[in-house]
Amino acid sequence: MGFIQAFKGAIGGMFADQWQDFLTIPNGLPQTAALFPAVPRGTNAGRGSNTRGSENVITNGSRILVPQGYGLITVVDGRATGLITEAGGYEFNDQSPDSRSVFASDGILASTVGMSWERFKFGGRPTSQQLAFYVSLKEIPDNRFGTQSEIYWDDAYLNTQVGAICRGSYTMRIIDPLLFVHNFVPASFISQNAPVFDFSDPDNAAGNQLFREVVGSLAQAFSRYTNDPDKGNRITRIQGDSVGFAQSLSAAVEEGYRWSTDRGLTIVKTAIASIEYDQRTRELLADVQKADALSGNRSQSFLNQAAARGVQAAGETGGGAGLAMFGMGANAAGGLVNPVQPYQQPPGTAAQQGQPQQAAPQQGQGQPQQAATQQAAAQEDPVAKLAQYKQMLDQGLISAEDYEAAKKNALGL
Repeated sequence: MGFIQAFKGAIGGMFADQWQDFLTIPNGLPQTAALFPAVPRGTNAGRGSNTRGSENVITNGSRILVPQGYGLITVVDGRATGLITEAGGYEFNDQSPDSRSVFASDGILASTVGMSWERFKFGGRPTSQQLAFYVSLKEIPDNRFGTQSEIYWDDAYLNTQVGAICRGSYTMRIIDPLLFVHNFVPASFISQNAPVFDFSDPDNAAGNQLFREVVGSLAQAFSRYTNDPDKGNRITRIQGDSVGFAQSLSAAVEEGYRWSTDRGLTIVKTAIASIEYDQRTRELLADVQKADALSGNRSQSFLNQAAARGVQAAGETGGGAGLAMFGMGANAAGGLVNPVQPYQQPPGTAAQQGQPQQAAPQQGQGQPQQAATQQAAAQEDPVAKLAQYKQMLDQGLISAEDYEAAKKNALGL
């Protein structure tokens, strides 16, 4: 017993138009509808348009259309008698040797539903009428989640516990219709004239259960994402990574509630509408942003720009002496610019030209004044201060905490 495939693919063509009566999906379904009864439809000017009730009963000779993106399940007393996930037109015949119970082609569901069919199929030839239901195989959108209070997780990048209130939505897909119907859908939705199983229906207890399970998995999902080295451990990337965070959320849900293993469901994408961090986390993120601005290439760029501004200022106000003084300060800052050396006459030049030579300063004269000038410039120049602190940090003379405190003090943060 089973179905005979009349045609494949989209509903159309001369053969499809010749059908006078058939069963198909009802009109006006919400996008979040997952399971619903087949409805009979008569033809009008060659196309089905008149829906008569919702008697979703299949008997010998019944014809049924399976649109793209939907599957068909027939059941008797809660047990599956047929499954079709391949779009096309079919006729039910309980006597033909060519009839089949499963049409899954070579699609993504073929390997998934094979074991489930052997587990749930009806073990004999049914003598009573069979009920036909369509199941959505598309992404089911707008499944919303949100937390009423902060959730907390350990963040590897911030190296501390993070708290936030989160709101968003996710899309999911039914990857095993038989698991979904037999293990999750209440019996009232697989009976004659059953209502539509709609995930967004507030009165749908099964849909509300999924909402609570997702909310209960959010903390673990955030922890998985921010502690994954492949994601960069950056909390700020979550809102822009719909697929990456969906994988973390799906893994957390699977670990806690076995959605795909027991229910044939999986989360595909997420869209986080807002993340509101608690006050302590906001303050920490602000400090991290300041530190990021002065680290790596940005730090080098900042120091180079400061050095260039110092050279320009020295040239405008202090002439060569100012440039020389700035050169000594920059040399203390790690050699960003070469110190400008005072002009020295070659030996013997003045004597050859008949000019008196100035006596060289005695040892020790002028050095205290030069050292004091250099020290004052270093004290007033935040760039030089930062460079000195960085050199001390690299040499292990101070700790990272001391360096951060000194950096904030030098920059006036």
